[in-house]
Amino acid sequence: MLSKSQARVFFLGGTGVFTAAFLGLTLDSMNQIPALTHDDQITPAVERGKNIWEKNNCMGCHTLFGEGAYYAPELTQVVARRGKPWIKLFLKDPQRMFPGERKMVQYHFTNEQMDDVIAFLEWCGNVNLQGFPPKPPLAAKMQSVISSGGLSGGPQPELFKTICVACHAVGGVGGVVGPPLDDVRQRKNRADLLAWIANPQTIKPGTAMPQIEMSDAQRAEIVDYLLSLTGAAGAPLAPAKPQETYE
Repeated sequence: MLSKSQARVFFLGGTGVFTAAFLGLTLDSMNQIPALTHDDQITPAVERGKNIWEKNNCMGCHTLFGEGAYYAPELTQVVARRGKPWIKLFLKDPQRMFPGERKMVQYHFTNEQMDDVIAFLEWCGNVNLQGFPPKPPLAAKMQSVISSGGLSGGPQPELFKTICVACHAVGGVGGVVGPPLDDVRQRKNRADLLAWIANPQTIKPGTAMPQIEMSDAQRAEIVDYLLSLTGAAGAPLAPAKPQETYE
C-alpha cells in the first residue's frame, strides 16, 4: 500500500507523463494536417466553392466529412463516385438527372459557380480521412457479371466515359444505379437504343433514366459502341445478374 507521499508522487508523475504524451500526440496531429488535407491544393476556386456551399446551407441536407444532415447523400467522395461532368449536369438541372425523384433546389448557378462547387468537392474528396467514408459492404456483390473471357468492343466514347458510367457499368466498371450494359446488344436493337437515349420518358414514363443533352452524332457514337461489345473472340456475353434497375 502506498503512503501519502508515494501516492502523491505517483499521481503527479502519472499526470505529467500522460500530459506530455497528450501534448506530443496533439502536436504530431497538427503537424500532419497540411499533408492530410493537401492544403497546397486549396485554390481560389476551392475557396469560392466553400463559400457557395456555406451560403446556400448545403449541409442542411447533405453531409460532408460525416457532418451535416442526412436527408440527401453524403458528398465527401462524390467526385470519385460520379465524376465532374455528371455533377455539373446535376447542378445545372437536378430534376432532369433524376426525373420525378430528386427534391434538390434549383439554384441556377452560373458555369463558374458550378465549377467552383465541384472544385471544392474534389478537394474534399482528396483529404486523407483514414478510410472514411467506408465503402458499402454490398458494393462488390452489386457489380455486373460479364463473360469470364473478357470484353471487347470499339473505343469508349468520351460522353460515355464521363457521364454514362456514373450510373451504368461495362466490364464491371462503372455505377450500379442503372443496369449493366455488357449485353445490351442482346436485348435492344439500334433503333430501340437511339430512341431510349433520346427521350427515355416517352418509352417508359416515370423511369429514372435522365434525358442527357447530346447531339445526334454523340448519341449514335454511344449506341455503336454498345452494339460492338462482345466477349472474348467474339463470344456472346454472359447475361448479367438480375438486379433492381430503372430500365
